[in-house]
Amino acid sequence: MNNISERDDVGWNPYLAGALSGLVSVVSVGVAGHFLGASTTFVRMAGMIEKVVAPEHVATLDYFVKTAPKVDWQWMFVVGIFIGALIAAVTSGSFKFQALPVMWQERFGSNSRGKRALFAFGGGTVAMYGARLADG
Repeated sequence: MNNISERDDVGWNPYLAGALSGLVSVVSVGVAGHFLGASTTFVRMAGMIEKVVAPEHVATLDYFVKTAPKVDWQWMFVVGIFIGALIAAVTSGSFKFQALPVMWQERFGSNSRGKRALFAFGGGTVAMYGARLADG
């Protein structure tokens, strides 16, 4: 097993990536009149999936009456994040399929996929709850 300091992770310069993210944010507000955001898209996507399963239920929810589940600029932005991240990882040479990161394996062992999935889901739930609580 590799030591953390021995890993050969390659990535973008964080200052360049941060500066580019800031420029995208400024251009987004200037051109589209919208701030960058993603949490509403996940709620809308859940609504789109629920529309397929139980359309009558979505029609009665106050949130979806106010904010209809649809593909809009923000949904496309989230898809663009995925595509852009994939392109960045491939072009930097850092793309790889990996169920457990090296740091996780060093701390919890290589047989802890269930624990990793549980912690990832829990962390995502807390982050999404906070974003929705802040009306993000």
